[in-house]
Amino acid sequence: MKTAIRYKSQRNVYYSCKYHVVFCPKYRRKVLIEQVAERLKQIIAEVTQEFEADILSLEVMPDHVHILIECDPQFGIHRLVKLLKGRSSRLWRREFPMLKQKLPTLWTNSYFVSTVGAAPLSAMKQYVEEQKHV
Repeated sequence: MKTAIRYKSQRNVYYSCKYHVVFCPKYRRKVLIEQVAERLKQIIAEVTQEFEADILSLEVMPDHVHILIECDPQFGIHRLVKLLKGRSSRLWRREFPMLKQKLPTLWTNSYFVSTVGAAPLSAMKQYVEEQKHV
């Protein structure tokens, strides 16, 4: 059974733009654990709420992050990822000083992004949610 696509709208655009985003700490260091990982989830939730994006699925692995997210195409996924990485880096450095010693820069400059459309959304959600079990 097919599920209907739900479109969102902003003043002059209707959209359904879902993205699979993956980014990782510099040198793929395994620093995304325990309180650091929990705080990252909070920061991601705050930023996405502030900029009216929706987290469809989120998994924080020790050395990378998977997010299935929907955002306004006029705002842009690049801008959103930049905000997520920038704010988390700034707040982490304040809250977890030991990270400064482990990493000169917390995030790599790069990230992976793919639009979700070729695969059913449910399959992408399952893929992201099962990352911890792989």
